[in-house]
Amino acid sequence: MDLYELYVEDESGERLDSYIADQIEEVSRSYANKLIKEGLVLVNGDRKKPKYIVKRGDFIQISLPERKGLEPVAEDIPLNIVYEDNDIIVINKPKGMVVHPAPGSVSNTLVNALLNYTSNLSDINGEIRPGIVHRLDKDTTGLLVVAKNNEAHKKLVKQLNERTLKRIYIALVHGNVKNDEGNINAPIGRNPRDRLKMAVTSINGKEAITNYRVLERFNDYTLLELSLSTGRTHQIRVHLSYINHPVVGDPLYTNRKNEFGVKTQMLHARKLGLINPGSGEYMEFFAEPPEEFLKIIELLRKKVGEKQ
Repeated sequence: MDLYELYVEDESGERLDSYIADQIEEVSRSYANKLIKEGLVLVNGDRKKPKYIVKRGDFIQISLPERKGLEPVAEDIPLNIVYEDNDIIVINKPKGMVVHPAPGSVSNTLVNALLNYTSNLSDINGEIRPGIVHRLDKDTTGLLVVAKNNEAHKKLVKQLNERTLKRIYIALVHGNVKNDEGNINAPIGRNPRDRLKMAVTSINGKEAITNYRVLERFNDYTLLELSLSTGRTHQIRVHLSYINHPVVGDPLYTNRKNEFGVKTQMLHARKLGLINPGSGEYMEFFAEPPEEFLKIIELLRKKVGEKQ
C-alpha cells in the first residue's frame, strides 16, 4: 500500500472523491470513489461517503493499493549525487528521468537507480516511491532530496508543509516580462477538458502562488528566477503560461515558435535549502543548469550584444 496524507488548507466545497482526484495525479474520480467505498480513505480518522464535502482542517488518509507491474527493481543507472549523509541524499536529476514508476514509465526512473545504489530508503510512501519526498517533472532538471529513513522523511515533509524547504528554479520564458519581480496568485486544478494537463481554474482549483524575479532580458525572451509558496502539479509551467510567458520548449503549455529546437521545457531547479533532519543544520545546495540550457543563454546574450 502507498499511504497518502492530505491536509485541507482551504474551503473548496468539493466532494471527497473529487478532491482526492484533484490532489493525486494518478487517481481518477471514479477510482477515488471506489477507494472510499472500500474503506481505504479516512477523514480525521473516520470513514466518509464519496459525497462528503471536504472542509478546511480535514486530515485525509488514503491507502492506495500498489498497482501490479509497477513494483520497481534495481537498475544500474548513474546518479549525480550532490550530497549524502546518513539521513538524506541530494540529487541533481537529469532531463528525461521520471522520479518513480507509474503507468507507462516502469523502468529507468530515479527510484530504479536509487534501489541499485542503496538499501537505505524510507518506506513511508510504499514500495513504488521509496525515499521520495517531493518530485520534479520528467523533463525538469535539477535538485531534489531523498530520505534514507522514515524519521528523516517525516521531518522533510514537515518542512514542505510549513514551506520552510526552499526550492529555487530558473526558467527561460517567451516574451519580455514587464515587471522586475512579482508573484502569480491564481488557483490551479486539473484541466476539465484534458486530465493530462493542469490549468488555472476556479472550478476545482487550489491556491497556488509562484514568485518570480527577472534575472536577464533578451528582447523576445526573459530568464527568470522562481520560488514556490505552494506546491501544485506543474505549478510554474501553468502559471507562466497563464501570464502569457510560457516556458520555452514546454510541450504541454505553449504553442509558441521553438527557434532553438528544444524538445522539453527549459526549467531547472537550481537551489535547494533545507534543515538537515539529522544535524538540525540549515544547508543549501546549488546545481548549474544542463549544457543545452547554458548554450542557449549564451546565444541569446550574444544576439543582444550584436544589436547594441
